[in-house]
Amino acid sequence: MTPAPQRVSCIIPAYNEAPRIAAVLASVTDHPLIDEVIVVDDGSADGTAEVARAIRGARVIVQDENHGKSWAVATGIEAASHDLILLLDSDLLGLTGDDLSALIAPVREGAADVSISLRGNAPKLWQMIGLDYISGERVVPKRLIGPPEALRTLPHFGLEVAMNERLIAAQARIAVVRWPEVESPWKGSKRGPWEGVKADARMLGDMFDTIAPKHALTQIRLMRQLRVTAADLIAAQ
Repeated sequence: MTPAPQRVSCIIPAYNEAPRIAAVLASVTDHPLIDEVIVVDDGSADGTAEVARAIRGARVIVQDENHGKSWAVATGIEAASHDLILLLDSDLLGLTGDDLSALIAPVREGAADVSISLRGNAPKLWQMIGLDYISGERVVPKRLIGPPEALRTLPHFGLEVAMNERLIAAQARIAVVRWPEVESPWKGSKRGPWEGVKADARMLGDMFDTIAPKHALTQIRLMRQLRVTAADLIAAQ
């Protein structure tokens, strides 16, 4: 007897993304492979929660203070009804339902344990090696993300590299899904050049407070070894 397909909870952490989040939600809500959509507003001051609430099909949880992405995702996991979690950034440009289907399918169909996006504007190095190891768009079982209480001890942007440690320890099969038409805007385009530089520096600081800089290279090497091949993905269809 064929097991029932896994159900999917989508978690979207958001901080001051009122101009962009509606476009992301337009692709996510009512998607046939997504069973619930949870937006965690992380103390926004620009009306992000109000924009999200206006989109039918999105459940919005508001945190009174800005605790950072790791904390927001922990809140979303606590609220999620299903074991398979689709993590999405709230500022994506060009996201379509087909992109979401491509990211969900390898895990839902059993060809991979985890899937990770490779966006069209990801750094050229990530394109060359076929992996964006800090991509915020992933389909992951809850057990490979980590318990919420552990996530809340991470720096604001320590989530992805901490998650990578769990993927590697579990020898999880990783599907890398290319999203050539999807972009994540540079922080400077949202906040101004100088604020964008400072935001990127804070993000790198959080990452390297979570893992040592040289260990990032080890993560990349090991995650590339865990990638499933295109033939494996085709065979699972």
